[in-house]
Amino acid sequence: MSALQIQTLLPPSPTATRFQWKQPPPTRVRIHAAASTSSPVDWVKSTGVEFFQSDTRPIMLFDGVCNLCNGGVRIVRSIDPNRRIRYAPLQGESGRKLLQRSGRSPDDISSVVLVEKDRSYIKSEAVLRIMEHLDLPFPQLALMLKFVPLFVRDFAYDNVANNRYEIFGRSETEACDIL
Repeated sequence: MSALQIQTLLPPSPTATRFQWKQPPPTRVRIHAAASTSSPVDWVKSTGVEFFQSDTRPIMLFDGVCNLCNGGVRIVRSIDPNRRIRYAPLQGESGRKLLQRSGRSPDDISSVVLVEKDRSYIKSEAVLRIMEHLDLPFPQLALMLKFVPLFVRDFAYDNVANNRYEIFGRSETEACDIL
């Protein structure tokens, strides 16, 4: 007698049904495809020509109405005598285009952004990358801070960024006074 024949002769065990895996009913996923008549835009290529053709220095995008952000730009400008970084407010036309180029919404003013020719950085990565472009001791400080896990750095960054208007206030002119 084979094992299959023996199994068919034995009565089913009452506990066997408790341990059987019951497969859930299949779920239906609907995928809606939408045709587009416009071709996709490569924002890196389309804005790279405009912003990085004659000047390859990175661009720091900042909230132009935030007192903390304006103060940060003033500090960076004062310790960057060689002008290795350019600046643009997030609310300006250039800032909005560069945000799109970075894959972000043009209305997103939640983070400082450093835009380089081939890459963009946000939040704590942007701050550390800006520090790398400055004179000593800032590149070394950035190197040490990179050992702090990204989620911890971004958590601290987000807590300051989300409360920046309450703590440091907004510019009264509603326009960037740095540039």
